[in-house]
Amino acid sequence: MARVQPEAPTHAIGTVKGPGETGNQYVFITANTQQIKIGEFVSYRLATEDHDPCDILGKISACTLVDHLPDRIFADTEIDPSAIASLIGFKYASPEIYEVAVDVVGYFHPSLGFINPRQPPKPGAKVCLVDDLTLCRILNKKQRGEVGSATIGSLLLRNRDAVPINLDVKELVSTHMAILAGTGSGKSYTAGVLIEELLLPHNRAAVLIFDPHGEYGTLEAMRGHPAFSCPNDGYAPQVKILNPDQITIRVSSLNYADIQMLLPEMSDRQQAILRKGFNALLGKKRKSRWDINDLIFEVYAADTTQDKNGNEQAGSSALALEWKLEKLANSPYFHAFEHLTPQNLFEPGQVTVLQMNEISQEEQQVICAAILRQASQARMNTLKENITAEDENYLPYPVFILLEEAHRFAPAHEPSRCKAVLRTILSEGRKFGLGVGLITQRPGKLDSDVLSQCMSQFMMRIVNPVDQDSLKYGVEAAGRDLLQELPALTKGQVIISGMCVNTPVLCQVRSRLTAHGGETLDAPDLWRQYFQGHRLRERAAIRAPLAGRQSAATVRGGLD
Repeated sequence: MARVQPEAPTHAIGTVKGPGETGNQYVFITANTQQIKIGEFVSYRLATEDHDPCDILGKISACTLVDHLPDRIFADTEIDPSAIASLIGFKYASPEIYEVAVDVVGYFHPSLGFINPRQPPKPGAKVCLVDDLTLCRILNKKQRGEVGSATIGSLLLRNRDAVPINLDVKELVSTHMAILAGTGSGKSYTAGVLIEELLLPHNRAAVLIFDPHGEYGTLEAMRGHPAFSCPNDGYAPQVKILNPDQITIRVSSLNYADIQMLLPEMSDRQQAILRKGFNALLGKKRKSRWDINDLIFEVYAADTTQDKNGNEQAGSSALALEWKLEKLANSPYFHAFEHLTPQNLFEPGQVTVLQMNEISQEEQQVICAAILRQASQARMNTLKENITAEDENYLPYPVFILLEEAHRFAPAHEPSRCKAVLRTILSEGRKFGLGVGLITQRPGKLDSDVLSQCMSQFMMRIVNPVDQDSLKYGVEAAGRDLLQELPALTKGQVIISGMCVNTPVLCQVRSRLTAHGGETLDAPDLWRQYFQGHRLRERAAIRAPLAGRQSAATVRGGLD
């Protein structure tokens, strides 16, 4: 079995003491505190049965102080401990000795990824820091600029840009992803970087974004940006920003539960009449379009009875439902014929942003559910050749859908129109080329089944204990040692794990090529600006009457 040949070992930073607390762990002793960072990559050399030595990669997971100078020396601020250490003859300026725990990752195989040899290092083996070039080669499934790569940033524990982190777009899109972060940690910024990477010339993805807060409008700057253009074939990304007035869903694409959610509260009898009328309507027009008036007609038919004289009489439920359905007919988002088709929303090299910041949460859920259902059916029917290129639902390429504030669309313990659709897509979408990305600041409020189906995770600073616990059970790829780092991460720092990388890594997100649309407002500055402007207007209003009286006095003086 072929392996990546190891580089010549770098200088040793410690010596193996023995096994750690678990079978996949060992500990080494060191006094070189400059290189000891939680999450740092180290290696030891192992000679295997076929006599082909290889470097076994591991990640530092814990560090414990085991020996140091007497406490009295540290208590005296006039004494320099490093000077005492040099007099005694220590090699390092720091006299402390540390026991460092390392979780074994394994040696890297180009086809199989990391393979754990299940053979602990012998006591006395030298532990080395893995060099940047080796990490570039073995951490990333793709290299920078390669087709299917997305350079999200660089390894946090090394010099900036020394070890770029390149994600595998194929795995990222096909096996779904989640960005999980607290407020202000940079989740939308990270999503913007990811979208930029997907729209670069070497990827040219077809992307749709559900944007509840209107934060992604700045992606328009990709048009004409030199980083996104390809002079060889004239490629330039297309950015379609649809504001709420441009979001239209055909009512005949809704199901009974969608309509029920959009209507005001109904009695049990009204719900029964509505369901009966809706089923009758589908039986008559299953393959054709219908509007609210057609549904109202069927509701009256379902609630019509005959009196003793044989005269037909409409029930009170039909009258109430007619009023409620007419309100739905006047909605700006649900139309009889206008509709956002898959061909309107998706195209390779195009990102479409649905700005939903003026739409109620119930309407957002129904719109999202309808679009997700139609995109899923479009991909399925296209691959099965059930529809042709003339059909508005023809979708002959994979697509990627990003949901901002995902806990709104798939809440953990609340009913939602999107939840069932998302579960189906996340479990089956890989076969049809339909990828989903979820972004949330409250992973504890996101449905656990939905979260568990996302095979690539981006985790940023999270302080809430409930949200931290939800990650321990919903995210399997990241080690517990990295999850413990979540509260200490700063803005723009992210733990990436799952199918898009060879092993979980700590990453510093790169700077965006376009402006970020989700910046926090500077309240004190805005207050000062308003106060200054308001004061100037007040002074101008006071001066105007005074100036008028002075002018009048001057005129009277001239007449005298």
